[in-house]
Amino acid sequence: MGYRVAVVGATGNVGREMLNILEEVNFPVDKIHAIASRKSIGIEVSFGNQIVKCEDIEQFDFSRVDVVLMSVSGAFSKIWSPKIGAAGPIVIDNSSAFRMDPDVPLIVPEVNPDDVSYAGRKNIIANPNCSTAQLVVALKPLHDAYGIKRVVVSTYQSVSGAGKEGMDELWDQTKSVFVLGVDTPKKFPKQIAFNVIPFIGSFNDDGYTDEEAKMWNEVHKMIDPSIKLTVTCVRVPVMVGHSEAVNVEFHNPVDEDEARDLLRESPGLIVIDQRNDKGYITPKEAQGEFPVFVSRIRKDSTVENGLNLWVVADNLRKGAALNAVQIAELLHERGLIKTAALT
Repeated sequence: MGYRVAVVGATGNVGREMLNILEEVNFPVDKIHAIASRKSIGIEVSFGNQIVKCEDIEQFDFSRVDVVLMSVSGAFSKIWSPKIGAAGPIVIDNSSAFRMDPDVPLIVPEVNPDDVSYAGRKNIIANPNCSTAQLVVALKPLHDAYGIKRVVVSTYQSVSGAGKEGMDELWDQTKSVFVLGVDTPKKFPKQIAFNVIPFIGSFNDDGYTDEEAKMWNEVHKMIDPSIKLTVTCVRVPVMVGHSEAVNVEFHNPVDEDEARDLLRESPGLIVIDQRNDKGYITPKEAQGEFPVFVSRIRKDSTVENGLNLWVVADNLRKGAALNAVQIAELLHERGLIKTAALT
């Protein structure tokens, strides 16, 4: 049995990746629709061997489809996701609009798959923030085994997390920095080429950014609200792939070799951890891959039960498009997708 699937925001980085991954994993699609704003009508995107023309969201009848993958801004999703869900299909939303809504499950399938049971409340499922998605895949098995007390995270987030404009700005600045000099930054607040920016999103009153707050709020919702988590989010001059230096303090004793074996056996994870100059993963190597990678697993001797990790993933895949498609696969496996009547 196949489904009628719509990808909203099909012309963006994540939307195109959603189309690619639906085809790569052989998700049962009978009919695919690429949906975008009116200015993108007729733009062609690829789905496997097919060329699909974008349709106008204002004119599209969402009662004709079964699953909708949303890759749009939070403001846009707040308007459209409830409308689409009310029309019948299940909406898997990649924006921040509904992540903390108590009636909307926030899902990473390797972490909290059973939460899909209440997706029918609003017909919306939220995808977590890209930096949170990879983090919780690594933290969940460790929390189940040892009980996490506190986590300190420093992120190294690629420019693709800011969309095509972010990637273009890094590319243009890198080319021009030694020739004409860098123009005034447009997408980022400061020069990103040959630099790092310890600021993503917007500042809250407490001095943290909303990007940082997303991470601890989402970890609390998906894993355990008792976990103490503090984070500094940093934009780095990498095209694709988010990295995280993660320090974890546990309630119970932890053995680093046992933890390494546990992570090797956990879903969605690959451990690459050898103590030589090439025995770890970098974002370049994770680009285009499905799993979350963990390296540099080692004891933190400054606390009683501590461990350090290096966590890397392709943010356009596991951090966004792949996780959305995996949610759709989970719904399919559990028989939770209602098919619309043929018209």
